[in-house]
Amino acid sequence: MTLSVKLDLLGYTRAHLSALLIERGEKPYRADQILKWLHHRFVTSFEEMTDISKELRTYLTENAEIRELEVLDEKKSTDGTRKWLLRSRSGSAIEMVFIPEDGRGTLCVSSQVGCALNCSFCSTGKQGFNSNLTAGEIVGQIRLAVQTLKDAYPGRVRIVTNIVLMGMGEPLLNLDAVLPAVELMMDDLGY
Repeated sequence: MTLSVKLDLLGYTRAHLSALLIERGEKPYRADQILKWLHHRFVTSFEEMTDISKELRTYLTENAEIRELEVLDEKKSTDGTRKWLLRSRSGSAIEMVFIPEDGRGTLCVSSQVGCALNCSFCSTGKQGFNSNLTAGEIVGQIRLAVQTLKDAYPGRVRIVTNIVLMGMGEPLLNLDAVLPAVELMMDDLGY
C-alpha cells in the first residue's frame, strides 16, 4: 500500500516510528536503526540504510521522505557565529543562528514562519504570522546545523550543546510540532 502524502520521518519520534513499523509487522527495534541513520549518520536516501530489509527500504522510499530544508543564504561572522536563511516547505523563509562560546554552542531555531504576537521589541512580529513549521522542519534545522558545523569544528564531539526555540515564532503557539521536535532533540538517537 502506498500512501498519498509522504511521511516526513525527520519529525517522527521513536514512539511514532515504532508504532508505524509495528503496524506494518516490523520489529520495533527497526525504529532505533532508522533514527540512527537519520540523525547520527545523516543519510539522504532510504537506500543508504543497509541494516534494514530491502522490502522496508522500498516501503519507506514509496511512503516517506527525508526532506531537508533549502539553504537560501549563510552568513559567517569572525567570532564563529553563523546565520542561515532557510526555505520552509511553505516556500517562506525562516532563520536559524549558531552562537559559539567557550565550551558550548547554542543553536537558535525557528518554530513558525513569522509570528502572531507582534511584540514591540521583535522585528519578526512585525512581519505577521505566515504558518507553523512541522516537527520535521524544526528538527531539520538542527540536522542541517550539526552536519554543517562538524566540518567547521573537527575533533569536537558535540558542537551544538544547547538548542533554544528563539528564532522566528512563538513555540508555545505550535505545540503539536514543538513537542515531538523537543522529544527528538532529547532522544539519544536524536540530538
